[in-house]
Amino acid sequence: MLNRIGIIVKPNQPEAISLAKKLVDWLSQRSIQVYVDEAIAPVINHPLSCPRSEISRWIDSLIVLGGDGTLLSAVRAMEGENIPILGVNLGGLGFLTEITLEELYPVLERILEGKMEAEKRMKLSATVLRRGERVSEYSVLNDVVISKSVLARIINVRSNIDGAYVTTYRGDGVILCTPTGSTAYSLAAGGPIFYPSMDSILITPICPHALTNRPLLIPDRSTVELILESEESDVQLTLDGQVGCALHPFDRVVVTKARDYVLFIKSPFKDYFQVLRTKFKWGER
Repeated sequence: MLNRIGIIVKPNQPEAISLAKKLVDWLSQRSIQVYVDEAIAPVINHPLSCPRSEISRWIDSLIVLGGDGTLLSAVRAMEGENIPILGVNLGGLGFLTEITLEELYPVLERILEGKMEAEKRMKLSATVLRRGERVSEYSVLNDVVISKSVLARIINVRSNIDGAYVTTYRGDGVILCTPTGSTAYSLAAGGPIFYPSMDSILITPICPHALTNRPLLIPDRSTVELILESEESDVQLTLDGQVGCALHPFDRVVVTKARDYVLFIKSPFKDYFQVLRTKFKWGER
């Protein structure tokens, strides 16, 4: 039985804030203690609030109201905590926030009855090494991306897997993604979709100069090392499309499967393939 539920809301979205207020009332009527992000607590006049970075200390489940970007931000706040997350889509395409507004309360009723089903999603850990020293480390749910800026020339990125040389990608960059991230940037770059509960890592080149460079699927136990071999100084490392840092020539980015994972509460009313059909409009003319 879940007794303490947190709510994180997409900022500056009136629909999400209005829904949060209604949801707090609905849960409180069922004797559920509700904690909300301190950014919206004054707006909805709710006394139990805390910083997003600390909300995991007080809850045993989390509801995210917004789009995939809001959910990715919430996952970072939950880092290291395997707390079930219910993503409610108030945004656009919404692969991660797969619960619709119409499904929200029926799904919550089932959760409160103890009928919750959650799915584990793997994450990636990315470490930036500069002249042998660790300068930054990140944990991501979707993808790790090395890419040039708008004005930069083609960049060269050498790739090693478990110490073995694979190839040097020449083009706009390289994407390393999880199964969850296979429907994000990697898909737009020509990568395949694979089932989100799988444990694998996908390497997808971005606009490769050689058309023979194709996406490569490898085991999740692999260690991938990407080395920026270009002299270009305007190259970025981007994590989940939201955070990142500038890379220097010959920086090394080492990517492995993260130790922690994310738990997503599944909709009891549809499966993943129905989500794909709906989002991609498969079968429509």
